Formats: sequence, C-alpha cells, structure tokens
Amino acid sequence: MTKFPDTPSFNGFNTPSRFEGEVLNLDIEGEVPAEVDGAFYRVQPDPQFPPRLGDDIAFNGDGSVSMFRFQDGRIDFHQRWVRTDKFVAERKAGKALFGAYRNPIGDDPSVEGMYRGTANTNAYVHGGKLWALKEDSPAVLMDLNTLETEGYTNFEGKMTGQTFTAHPKIDPDTGNMVAIGYAASGLCTDDVTYYEIDAQGKLIHEVWFKVPYYCMMHDFGITPDYLVLHIVPSIGSWERLEQGLPHFGFDTTKPVYLGIIPRRADTTQEDIRWFKRDNCFASHVMNAFQEGSKIHFDTPEAKNNMFPFFPDVHGAPFNPMEAASHLTRWTVDMNSNSEEFESVEQLTDMLGEFPRIDERFQGRKYRYGWMLVMDMSQPVENAGGSAGGLIMNTLGMVDHETGKEQKWWAGPVTTLQEPCFIPRSPDAPEGDGWIVMVANRHDEQRSDLLLFDATDIEKGPIARAKIPVRLRFGLHGNWADSDQLALLDAA
Repeated sequence: MTKFPDTPSFNGFNTPSRFEGEVLNLDIEGEVPAEVDGAFYRVQPDPQFPPRLGDDIAFNGDGSVSMFRFQDGRIDFHQRWVRTDKFVAERKAGKALFGAYRNPIGDDPSVEGMYRGTANTNAYVHGGKLWALKEDSPAVLMDLNTLETEGYTNFEGKMTGQTFTAHPKIDPDTGNMVAIGYAASGLCTDDVTYYEIDAQGKLIHEVWFKVPYYCMMHDFGITPDYLVLHIVPSIGSWERLEQGLPHFGFDTTKPVYLGIIPRRADTTQEDIRWFKRDNCFASHVMNAFQEGSKIHFDTPEAKNNMFPFFPDVHGAPFNPMEAASHLTRWTVDMNSNSEEFESVEQLTDMLGEFPRIDERFQGRKYRYGWMLVMDMSQPVENAGGSAGGLIMNTLGMVDHETGKEQKWWAGPVTTLQEPCFIPRSPDAPEGDGWIVMVANRHDEQRSDLLLFDATDIEKGPIARAKIPVRLRFGLHGNWADSDQLALLDAA
C-alpha cells in the first residue's frame, strides 16, 4: 500500500501529484499574443514512492518536468518524470531504495555507487537539449519535444568532476554555457569545478579550485571576464550525515565570501580573489556585472537562514523575521588591496526571492529584474507556503534605472512560482516581452499558467491558462523560442 507521511512536505498543496500526460489546447482567459511562440519548461520535485526512511524534505522528490508549448495563441501542456538512474531502479523495485536527502548512509545496498540525483531543480535549454538539473550529480539530457530522457552526460568523458550546477548561465556574447560543480571530488568536499560549454553543448574546459569551506553553492553570477561565486555557511559534513542530521545546517559564526574566478582555461587557485564580509544568508542571484575594476553582485540577502529544514548548527530556533530577504547589491573592487567588500546596498524594500532577469543581459549592466515577493500586508486564506515555507503571494518588478517598483498581488488563496522572462524577439529592447509563471490555486487544488506584459505587471495577467491538475511547488524553469525547437508535429 502506498502511504506518504502526513507532514508539510507531503500534504496540502504539496501532496505528491504523480501525474504524467498531456492536456492539449488549455482553456485560456484573455489572449495569448501570436508572437509568443516557443515552450516554457519548469520542474518540480514529485516523489513516485513514499520516502524510504519515513519522512524527508520536499527537495528530495523525483524530478517531473512540465512543458507548456505556446503556438498560434494556444497552449499545450505536457508532463513527464525524468528517468534518472534512481527513478528507474526504484520503479523496477516498486519502492524507494534511496534514503535521506544527500545522505547515502540509509540507502539500500543494491544502489551503492549509483547516482543519487533526482534532476528536480531546474529545466534548462542549451545546445538543442533540455537539461534536467540537480547539483549533486551530472546533468541529465532530455528531448526538447517528447521529454524523453536520454541520460546523464559527462561530455564524452571530458568532465571529471562528479557534479554539475542547477543554475548554469549563458554568456550572451559567446553563447557559451558557464557552470560549476561543487563537492566535485565527492560528498562534502571543498573541491569545485568551473565548466565552459559551447553553444553546441561541447565541453570546452574544466578548471578545478578549492573554496574557503564546503557549503551549498546553489547559484552564482557571471561577467564577461569572471565567474562570481558566493560562499554562504549552509554547511555540511560527514559527521552530520553519520548522526542522521539534515545534510546542511546554517552556521551564524562563519563569514561570507565572494570569489572572483577568471573565466580562463588556465585559471589557477592563485588567480582567484576572495573578498570577505560578515555573516548573512543569500542563495539565488539576480545578476552580476562589471563597471571598470568594480564587480557588482545582486542577490536577495537575509540576516539569517531562510531554510527551516536546514536548521541552525548551534541549535537556535528558526527565526522567520530574520529570514526575510531584500534584493541587495554587493560591490567589490579588483583594484583594492583589501579583502573587504567596498559596499553592501539594499536595492528595494520588497521582501523577495527567486529573482530573474531578461537573460539576454546576463552578466551585463541591466535595467529590469523580477522576483517573487512576500507581501505581508495582504490577507492569506488557505494558502500554504512554498517548498521553503514562505508565503510568496506577489509578483514584483524593479527598474534599476528609475528606481520604480511594481507589484501584482495574486489574491488570498493563491501563491506563485518562479517568474520567467520571454523576449518579444531576439533583438527586442531589454524588458520588451512577457513574464510567464505558475500560480497555485489552493482553494481549487489545481494550477494556472499566467502571462504578463513584462514591464507592466501591475495591471495583472493578460492571459490565464487553466491547468486541470495540481502542479506541486516547482523550483526553476526557462523559456525556449520556437527556433530552438524542432516544431511539434501538428498531426
């Protein structure tokens, strides 16, 4: 008998969906502009079996990819699980074989040495493939149209690191994908790999380096010259795993570092600059860019840990007020002889996370940013939090050029998932396009897909596509224009 635990990771809107299939020509309120032609991909953790050890965190579910195909004003919906090695082995066994999140100690002996990745964190398009990503393993490649899994890639043996980021970046000038892999030489190690992959998906180079301490390195920034990596003390160790503690825990006594790593094939450890600041929490990155010798790094920053399921290593209780994050600019000067930051500047009063930009301006000075906002002034009814427990009920936008902000509140029974920008055309001005995102309708236990004019979000969605199933709290997703796709067979 299948029985999931009655815990926040598995009940309410986060009840496992375990759905595969397609719904063609979704019911739409409003109008989808004919220029919106392509596909929006996103991924959610969705376990096919109850956890082996009785309970687990939401982030350990099997990756399930959604594709929303926009064409001629209509939207078709497709969803499939990623056939990771873990998924295939467990489906054959008819039960969970892997233990807790990033802890192999509780695994069934039959899966020893197998990739533990779930491919549940990001769905990214590059080189004609869909990349299903989870940062504790290599990338899984999928077919862009059928969502069939092709399998893990090590770039024909050229990749020697064991892991690949969930947040690669595309350099808009070269078309190259920039990526990292942390714990590259094994679980809880301080080795990191920097990868550069060309527009066809071929690995150009792999550079190894060490970081000040092992921690979750979930995201990073790039500029034309540098990879910009923040080291924040969501730390882990084998000692924690052996004690049955969560893989990561937050350490308020450790400093935060910003690493400036030259994007060259011959980069050595000595070429890396490490700048240091006081303790804080930061995970996702809106963007980074250079101005002369100065490097700016924009990230939502909180005073303390945002992840209650990765508790304080010293036993302090989770502090929700200190977990509130504001978009903040960290600035360092490469001409400085000091290891200190030049400045730390809060950019907005909105409490927000899951920041996104017009990716054509990745690593460049930019004007517009969007993010999920926690608007505490609005009423909440029957609406649970995100996978991290936060009530993200509002879409926010910031115009860095004018300082103007916009917000759109989703209502008392709705929460939102990460926004994604769709450019009107490859050469359209920055911000000229649309925002697409999933909305969680808690009162109806189903989801909607929302489409906004990107720089006029406060007027609300211009189109709502009704999804007749409930999509669990997803993590990240991306857009592919129709010219990146082999067009679907209309028959």
